Amino acid sequence: MITIEAYRGQPVVEQGVEIVERKGRGHPDTICDSVVDAVSVALSRAYLREFGRILHHNIDKSLLAAGTVEKGFGGGRVVTPMEFIIGDRATFTVGGTTVPVAEIAVTAAREWIRANLRFVDPEEHIRYRIMLAPGSAELTDIFARPGTVMAANDTSASVGYWPLSPTEQAVLGLERHLNGPAFKDRHPDSGEDIKVMGLRQGNDLAVTLAMPLIARFVKSEADYFARKESLAREIASFLGEQGGFRRTELHFNTLDMPGRGLGGVYLSLLGISAEDADSGQVGRGNRVNGVIALGRPLGTEAAAGKNPVSHVGKIYTILAHRLAREICEEIEGIREAHVLLLSRIGTPIDRPAMAAVQLAPERGRRVADVARKAEDIVGRGLATIGDFCLELAEGRHPVC
Repeated sequence: MITIEAYRGQPVVEQGVEIVERKGRGHPDTICDSVVDAVSVALSRAYLREFGRILHHNIDKSLLAAGTVEKGFGGGRVVTPMEFIIGDRATFTVGGTTVPVAEIAVTAAREWIRANLRFVDPEEHIRYRIMLAPGSAELTDIFARPGTVMAANDTSASVGYWPLSPTEQAVLGLERHLNGPAFKDRHPDSGEDIKVMGLRQGNDLAVTLAMPLIARFVKSEADYFARKESLAREIASFLGEQGGFRRTELHFNTLDMPGRGLGGVYLSLLGISAEDADSGQVGRGNRVNGVIALGRPLGTEAAAGKNPVSHVGKIYTILAHRLAREICEEIEGIREAHVLLLSRIGTPIDRPAMAAVQLAPERGRRVADVARKAEDIVGRGLATIGDFCLELAEGRHPVC
């Protein structure tokens, strides 16, 4: 069943207040989401190579427990490594063939960390505890049942929307800019653990940004504040170039206090707060479109690490955002689209219990005039869901 109706709420860009958050690549929660999804992709690849199909697994439970370090101006050392706990369920054996699940998980985790966190040694700075076990008989049996489309392994609701507001674009774009290769080449003293909080009031945008400076590059308290001032000027310039705002302002590392030495600066040895301050967990970070937007509909599913061919918590969450975007791009006169998908456990994933589309048309346009087109777009997405699931299995759609 596909339902098309008018969106009765006020589009977020017309609301007086908007709050949007982005947890950057080095935030402990983002690390957890990214790593478990990398593990799922690696396991999917191994299952396809060995058995020709993706088998039961859900790697969506993880904890990155913070370690301890000694740090000061000019450097420091790791005292206690961080601990990465990766858990839930996977398929270990099929017909006498064993899959080295733990080895695959640790290798995938190390590869992601090595590629994304410049100062973290994935072998020396992190210990790994793999808490994966075989799944229940009924959930595992889903993968042995006949049919070309998998049955949903859960009753789950998901929601997606498009387009991103100027505030969402600015918050997302700022973190990607700060963690981009060009910025890091210019400012190797900036860490990856970035948190951006955007507050729009009317047409004014205020951004609160936390980003550590790397201890080895900072020689003194005075050097820290000089570097911070230089960074702030460039960041403020970037924000000023973002469209849609009358005024932008930046609040950068606001816990800092001159004169307090190490207690008054945001200094990091490895560029991430998990080195000694903040642990991370799957599902507490960005939604699959990259932001945490408080004025938007939010699903409760953590998509990261879930099985890409049967777990609707992943499939429907990412698909809902994709369908909303396609509706806005293919149908003229749509200001905003929301897509809601509901599964029923045991029912094929291409037949949701409900697919609902809520449209906010431009002035002078009627939902009735575009309802058939929107229904066709959703129907097309469901009809090709098998190909979409394979894209998820290859890691082609980000989860955070």
